[in-house]
Amino acid sequence: MQFDMIVLDLDGTLTNGRKEITEVTKEVLLAYQEAGGKVVLASGRPTFGVMPLAKELELDRFGSYILSFNGGVITECGSERILYEQELPADVPGRLWELSKEYGTSMLTYQGDYIITETPQDQFVQKEVTCTKMQVKKVENLKEYVDFPVTKCMLMEKGIYLADVEIKVKEALGDSLSIYRSEPYFLEVMAEGIDKAQSLARLLEIVGIPVEKMAAFGDGFNDKSMIMFAGLGVAMENGQAAVKAVADYVAPSNEEDGVAYVVEKILNGERL
Repeated sequence: MQFDMIVLDLDGTLTNGRKEITEVTKEVLLAYQEAGGKVVLASGRPTFGVMPLAKELELDRFGSYILSFNGGVITECGSERILYEQELPADVPGRLWELSKEYGTSMLTYQGDYIITETPQDQFVQKEVTCTKMQVKKVENLKEYVDFPVTKCMLMEKGIYLADVEIKVKEALGDSLSIYRSEPYFLEVMAEGIDKAQSLARLLEIVGIPVEKMAAFGDGFNDKSMIMFAGLGVAMENGQAAVKAVADYVAPSNEEDGVAYVVEKILNGERL
């Protein structure tokens, strides 16, 4: 095959609007793996929120990988062994909490299988619950509660306002962190040097596959780096305009089995 590894974002790419993998897409991805290809799931979700979809696609049987937290953690599916992990500096959650109070945004982070937040009923917190299928734990003061290592924090608000907050957070903290929006309403904050492209470079070195043999699919701002990095960068028709602008190919939308459409062409040896 022209591409030995396919990397898939989840929300808005692999899954439809109901956060499900359709039977058509599942069948094509299983056929791709049966033919010897590797499917990697690369998401801003925590590992717990990615694992059910990985099991649905049988990534454990085929010996593949998950990039969670936008690449902050790389996990081998079969053994669930962590191959790479980069946590935030210990003072960052508290500093972000102060900025969230100053700018009036909601904030969350993760502890094990739980989303941790002061505002569990916030509409954007609930969007994360829908995506990850994780339970929410309410705390009275996030800054005081977080005395443990975390990989990612998120600030959340409506997209037009959050774009301004993103600029201000980068001015305050950006020199030593990776800060970008995965959705217009999700501002993700991770350790410096963490994005999907840089973590995929680490994974490719581990598995010995050249980048020219990797195809990456995505729709959101946090997918832009891996789409530009991959041998074949595929944006979904429903994706952000800035993502489609840098892609090698624009696939049908996530509601039209766009991933299956392109992967089937790869399986059949068709040029894209």
